[in-house]
Amino acid sequence: MVFFSKTCEYALRAVLYIASKSQNGQRVGIKEIAENINSPEHFLSKILQKLSRKGIILSAEGPNGGFYIDTNGQNRPLADIIIVLQGDDLFTGCGMGLSYCSESNPCPLHNEFKEIRKQIKHMLHITSIGAFNAELLNGTLTLNK
Repeated sequence: MVFFSKTCEYALRAVLYIASKSQNGQRVGIKEIAENINSPEHFLSKILQKLSRKGIILSAEGPNGGFYIDTNGQNRPLADIIIVLQGDDLFTGCGMGLSYCSESNPCPLHNEFKEIRKQIKHMLHITSIGAFNAELLNGTLTLNK
């Protein structure tokens, strides 16, 4: 079952990569990010532009430019990334994609999916963007398939 769109998958990987590099004061370019998260550069560029416009990540131009995340951004929840790119359907939508599914008119998966949705929502709201920096920097975790 797919929970995140391809856009959100790339965004999550990119933001976590940028966050880990930003911890040491680095700014990273689009080419480096794309190579390290196994993402098409052109597609990733559009995603990062949108995240930058919404303040999830920051960017600077020039020879020392690139993408970075400040301390406030490091503390933001992962849910912010999903909401900017995919809306809140992940937290409210039907597991079968039915528009009429509700408490009063449930689909066959409604009750079970409601619990899964609740757990995912909780995890994405309590986990910060910077939560994985140490593990990413020391190679315990990876962002490249």
